[in-house]
Amino acid sequence: MACFCDVLSSCTMDAAEFRRRGREMVDYVADYLENIEQRPVYPDLEPGYLRPLIPAEAPLEPETFEDIMRDVERVIMPGVTHWQSPYFYAYFPAASSFPAMLADMLSGAIGCIGFSWAASPACTELETVMMDWLGRMLQLPECFIAETHGHGGGVIQGTASEATLMALLAARCKAIRRVQASSPETPEAEIFSKLVAYTSEQAHSSVERAALIGGVMMRKVPTDNSYAVRGDMLKKMLEEDKSAGLIPFYFCATLGTTPSCAFDRLTELGPICNEENVWMHVDAAYAGSAFICPEFRPLLNGIEFANSFNFNPHKWLLVNFDCSAMWVKNRADIIGAFKVEPLYLKHENQESGRKSHWQIPLGRRFRSLKMWFVFRMYGLNGLQSHIRKQVALAKEFESLVRADKRFEICAEVIMGLVCFRLKGSNERNQNLLKKIAKSREIHLVPCQLSGRFVLRFAVCARTTESRHIQQAWRHITQLTFELLQD
Repeated sequence: MACFCDVLSSCTMDAAEFRRRGREMVDYVADYLENIEQRPVYPDLEPGYLRPLIPAEAPLEPETFEDIMRDVERVIMPGVTHWQSPYFYAYFPAASSFPAMLADMLSGAIGCIGFSWAASPACTELETVMMDWLGRMLQLPECFIAETHGHGGGVIQGTASEATLMALLAARCKAIRRVQASSPETPEAEIFSKLVAYTSEQAHSSVERAALIGGVMMRKVPTDNSYAVRGDMLKKMLEEDKSAGLIPFYFCATLGTTPSCAFDRLTELGPICNEENVWMHVDAAYAGSAFICPEFRPLLNGIEFANSFNFNPHKWLLVNFDCSAMWVKNRADIIGAFKVEPLYLKHENQESGRKSHWQIPLGRRFRSLKMWFVFRMYGLNGLQSHIRKQVALAKEFESLVRADKRFEICAEVIMGLVCFRLKGSNERNQNLLKKIAKSREIHLVPCQLSGRFVLRFAVCARTTESRHIQQAWRHITQLTFELLQD
């Protein structure tokens, strides 16, 4: 036993060393973020670069913290795409703030697995309250707020993909039970085979994947000239499918599509879904954060018709990944679809806000701490200012594009995303993007709109300023000049 203890003591970081190394790590992180724009935003590496840089097996004996940190710079940092760089304009934001980092540190130290109230009362209860705080920032209808006398409430999922899947599975369960109630003789397998889900042709791929996982058909609804789903097109498809003997049961509307940040028309779609007994889930993964600003809140009008709603504070609300906020109008719909009660999980307060019935995993991190820290240290005004600043930066970039007659804007700029392209062929724009990627000075990704290859410019990093926007545009125009000279 003594030799085991000797080995253990040699590799254990005690509280004194943790204090020292913790300060060093905070300094490293602060230095990294303060100087991040000096690093190439995108790595210049080939797949498989990392394996030759580290041993084939884990070390037998303990290694030092200094050796590990040297390898962070030698092995890890050369292969990092720097999402927090002010020259990162790809995808959508990955939120980051110092208060959220500190809260994540505390969550890791507490180390609870909050699958029930008894497993950690604070973890369960703070999440419920934070979801109510956030719901009220968004001015959600009272039926989505847990504190009211309604039947709804909120839960923190890991990602919007999980929220979409949970909503689809709950809708599937509800639809099957509804049909069985009116036609008890119909086998469940027959009902299952007739279920049809719907979403926009512009929706995120995770919606289609949810249907694949759920084993149901999914039809994509065409959009209008602004890339939004309108009520008449959905109504037409529902009627066609009902006439064919199918059972429409789920529609995923998108507020802020990934390609162009388009907004499906909830006020048209919601009443149709309610009338047809179709569960309407609203995915606002990126754009949802902006609804805390009164000037953007009208884009959420019609949410009162939704059965469920989701957006990612970890995209634009300064809460580090992972933190995806989901609300349901009737929590019994989602709990009833997934409730399993083994004896080892039962306790006398088991109905007190238990969240494991609201998600796929049983285990839950103490993610609400990040929300609590960020909401208190920024305040609603600070969060609104962050959103407005990034929208203004996107508008600044839009004005630069419009001033250059070689380029065109491809979709209305509503929030922090600008879709633009060089006038001419798709091949010309593909070549421009290749030159941008090869330069490694800024990072963009493309999309396709109306058959055209389009460049997406999303304002992402919290530290992005006007000078970064101006520099990014100068770089794009310089590469454009070179391209057109070839």
